[in-house]
Amino acid sequence: MKYRLYISFLFLAFLFYACAKQSTPMGGPRDQDPPVVLEMFPSNQSLNQRPEEILIVFDEYIKLDNPNKNIIITPKVDKDELVITALKNTVKIELNQDLEDSTTYVFNFQKSIEDLSEGNPTENLKLVFSTGETIDSLKFSGKVNNYFPKRGFLYENVIIGLYESNDTTDVFTAPPYYLSQADSLGNFSIENIKAGKYRAYAWHDDNNSLKAEYKSEAYDFILDTIDIQDEVSGAIFNLSNADQTQIKLTRSSTSGGNYDLVLNKDPLEIELANERIGKDIFYIVTDKKITLYSTQPIQDSVKIDLQLQDSLSFKVDTTIYAKFEESKRRAEKLTYTVNSGKNFYQDLLIELTFNKPIADISYDSLYIAYDTAFQITITPEMISFQDSMKRDQLNIQLIIPDSLTTDIVTIKAADSTFRDIEGQFNEAVLAANYRKLKRETLADELSGQIVGATAPYIVQLIDSKSQIIKELYITEGNEFKFELLEPITYKIRVIEDLNKNRHWDPSNYLEERYAERVFYYVHPDTNSQDIVIKSGWITEDLTIEATPKTGLN
Repeated sequence: MKYRLYISFLFLAFLFYACAKQSTPMGGPRDQDPPVVLEMFPSNQSLNQRPEEILIVFDEYIKLDNPNKNIIITPKVDKDELVITALKNTVKIELNQDLEDSTTYVFNFQKSIEDLSEGNPTENLKLVFSTGETIDSLKFSGKVNNYFPKRGFLYENVIIGLYESNDTTDVFTAPPYYLSQADSLGNFSIENIKAGKYRAYAWHDDNNSLKAEYKSEAYDFILDTIDIQDEVSGAIFNLSNADQTQIKLTRSSTSGGNYDLVLNKDPLEIELANERIGKDIFYIVTDKKITLYSTQPIQDSVKIDLQLQDSLSFKVDTTIYAKFEESKRRAEKLTYTVNSGKNFYQDLLIELTFNKPIADISYDSLYIAYDTAFQITITPEMISFQDSMKRDQLNIQLIIPDSLTTDIVTIKAADSTFRDIEGQFNEAVLAANYRKLKRETLADELSGQIVGATAPYIVQLIDSKSQIIKELYITEGNEFKFELLEPITYKIRVIEDLNKNRHWDPSNYLEERYAERVFYYVHPDTNSQDIVIKSGWITEDLTIEATPKTGLN
C-alpha cells in the first residue's frame, strides 16, 4: 500500500511540474514590430534642458547593437565619457560632461536599439532637445559618390562632417562638430544645425574613429567655407584615396654591388640625370625603393641628379653620389612573372617582368609553339623594353593571323635564355599559354558619347575583375568606340584628364585641389554599370554622364 501511494505521489508531482513548466509557444506569427517608445527624458523637442543622463523607456525588453558606432550625436560630444547601457526595457545614457549653451543636441539612434526576442530595430528614432530657448532647424544635405569603389564598399560607412570655420582641427585630426552617415545610395542629411560658417568633409570611416585616415581611407572635401543661414541642399562629395604624405628620400646607401634609394612612399615619376643611365647603369623600382645596378664596379662615386614626383605633385629634387663597389655577396637569382592566360584576337602582347634589369637574351631558345609540331621564332624586332633605363619589363608584340587554326599558343623559353645585369641566368623554364579568339565569336562594336565633361578623356573598358581590357585617350570631341571585343560583361570608366598628363590625379588637400573626375556608364533603366555584349553585336549610342563636381550644385 505504501509503495502504491509513493508511486501515485511521484506521478502527481510529475503532472504538476509539466503543467507549471514554462516554454516558448509553438506556432503563430513571428514578432516583426520594433520596440515602441513609451517615455523619454528629457522629452523630444524640449527646451532649456541640461540633463546629466538620458532615459528612454520602451514597451518591451530591448538590447543595444554597437551603440558607440551606431548612435550619432550632434554636435560632437566626448564619446569616451559616455556610458550607454540597456536594462530590461530602458536605455540609459550617462553624459558625464557639460553641454554647450544655447545649443540643439540630436541623438540619432538609427538601428542601435533592438527588441530582445527577435532583434527588430527601432526606426527613425531621434531625441532632440536644446540647452537654450530655441531648437536649431537648419539642414545640410546632398550625395556622396565613390570614384574607385572596392569590393565590399558600403555607403552606410561614409561619414559626412561639418567643422566650425574657426575650428583649428580638421577631418584628419579630430571628429566633426556635426555629422551624419550616408544611406545605402549615398544620400545624406545633417539636421538641426545652428546658423554659422562651416567646412564640410566626407570620408569612408573604416575604423570607426570619426576622422579620416588619409593613407588608407577614401575622402573628399569642399574647398569653400559654407555659410549656413538657410537650408543648404545639393552638396556633392566624390570620394577617392590620396596619401597626403609628401614624398621624401629617407636613405641612400650601397647594397652589395648596387645602390639603394629608400623612399617614404612610391613615386609616380622618376628622373635620373647622368649620361651613364641607360648605358651601363640601370635601375628598378620596388616597394618604396629604387635600386641602381651597374654592369661593372665603378671606382669613383657617380653623381646623379634625382627628381621624383608623387601622385599629389609633391617633388624631391636632389643630388646623390652613388657607389658601385665590387662585392663578394652572392647575387640574387633572376626571376620573372608573365601575363599568361590572356585571350586575344590577332594582336598578342606578351609581358615578362623581371626582378632585375636584363642584359642579354638568347633568341635561339625563345619561341612561340602551336599545334605541337609548329613554332614561330621570336626575333629582336618583336621585342622592346617598357623603359630602356630600367630593362626589367620585356614586351613581345606578335600578330597571329586567322590562318592559324589552333586555339592555344604558348611562349616558351629554356633556362639560361635571359641573363641579367649581374650575370645571373633564369633557372625556371618559361611556358605560358594564351588563347586565340575566333572572329565570329567577337562583338563588333561598343560605342557612345560622353556628356557633362571636357576632353581630354581616358576611357577604360574594364572586366568583372576590375582589370583594364582596353584603353582609349580622346583629345578632342566626346565620342568613343571599342571594336572586336570578347563577349563578356564590361564596365566603362572615364577619367577627365584636365591637365593632359594621361593619368588620374588625386585630390591634394594641402594645395586645395580636387581630384580629377571619374565616372562610369550607368544604364538609364536598371541603374547598373554592367554592359553585357554578345557575339556579333553592335552596341552603340551609349551615353556616359559625368559625375557632378564636388561642391554645392
